[in-house]
Amino acid sequence: MEHHVTLTEMLDARERRAFRQQKLFAQYPMPMICFTMNIAGPVKNNPLIQKGFELGKQYLKEQLDSLKIIPAYFMEVNEPTGNEAYYLISADALFIKRITCSIEDGFEIGRLFDMDVLKPDGEKAERSRLGLMPRPCLICGGPAVDCARSRAHTVEQLQAKTTRLLLNAIEKEDAMFAARLACRSLLYEVCTTPKPGLVDRDGNGSHKDMDIFTFMDSSSALWPYFETCTRIGRQTATQPPKYTFEQLRFAGRKAEADMLSATNQVNTHKGAIFSMGILCAALGRLPREQWRFSDVILKECAAMAKGLVAADFDKLTEETAITTGQKLYLRYHISGVRGQMEEGLPAVRDVGLPVLKEGIARGLSINDAGCSALLALITATADTNLIARSSLFTQQEIVARIKKLLSESPYPDKRTLYQLDSEFVRENLSPGGSADLLAVCYFLYFLESGA
Repeated sequence: MEHHVTLTEMLDARERRAFRQQKLFAQYPMPMICFTMNIAGPVKNNPLIQKGFELGKQYLKEQLDSLKIIPAYFMEVNEPTGNEAYYLISADALFIKRITCSIEDGFEIGRLFDMDVLKPDGEKAERSRLGLMPRPCLICGGPAVDCARSRAHTVEQLQAKTTRLLLNAIEKEDAMFAARLACRSLLYEVCTTPKPGLVDRDGNGSHKDMDIFTFMDSSSALWPYFETCTRIGRQTATQPPKYTFEQLRFAGRKAEADMLSATNQVNTHKGAIFSMGILCAALGRLPREQWRFSDVILKECAAMAKGLVAADFDKLTEETAITTGQKLYLRYHISGVRGQMEEGLPAVRDVGLPVLKEGIARGLSINDAGCSALLALITATADTNLIARSSLFTQQEIVARIKKLLSESPYPDKRTLYQLDSEFVRENLSPGGSADLLAVCYFLYFLESGA
């Protein structure tokens, strides 16, 4: 239950803040940033406000890091009366004030940030010294001081506006983070070298219509799609998982069109649009604190994709089957990436991701661990790209060969990998479906490790 603070509690909190400031100045006689949240009403702290406060700290840290400024001291206080963060910085007070004002004015949520800069004598560095306008009112945009003095707006209006600012800022930040991570994962996948039959840094593999730059063009074009998927997940998080999945359909078709436009009609990432889009939507549906748990994410993906194979394939006939995936389902009951997703991507969860993490734990580079993870993925799923370029019998032979290889050497050396690559290119084979799953492995690894 939310704590409603009293006037007495707020006055006591103000006294404690002044005491902390004096004590810190006695230890560190240098300018201080005192960061608090500007929250109207009796509720000064709750999980949503706390997330907004964390964003403010993130923005401030990013600015200080970019300028190579390391605080001499930092402390944080989180109480029902509000959040407080103290930074002692050995730099000119007005220079620091310019940094804090850029955050307060540069983000919409910045209107909820109070980043006071104090000199060791307690004097505030004022915005006016920098030629900046007074801070605007949350509601009307006029001078905030005047509106506060005249009580021009109700507490309810201020609270509603505060909630919207917090929710919008958190959703935007989460969506941008997920989109960056998805694109990073796609780029890591294509750069992993050597990969048998696939485009990598050494060449085009078994492909004559694409190269590594085609994949870079495609990945760049897909950034807005991944952001959209995360936002869809967040905005439909209270709805059943299947509803979120249905909302992704049009965004996925638009992403395919954007991809083909960027690559001159070459299909580089159709599978990744499907799998990464669902992953990003799953992140949107989940609280940020659960993003480090791959099992939770994959369980959410499975819930979103529940019934997908039956919905897409059960009414197929030889006359209506058009795509390779549809034909393989009719002939061999191979459900491809749809079936994988409906089961929570077991090839990733149980095989690819553990191999990737184990390789890195052994001291391998992420590239070399990724090469072995790809081979393991080839053995863990019926790669429809491999089958389409050869036959089910050939795919099964390849799986048996690679399983034997990995049983003898779970992390094969480069010479073995290049030999395998030469064979795949000679036979025009390409495990593109497994490559898409490798990108998913990178995505989850980055989330788990915070790398």
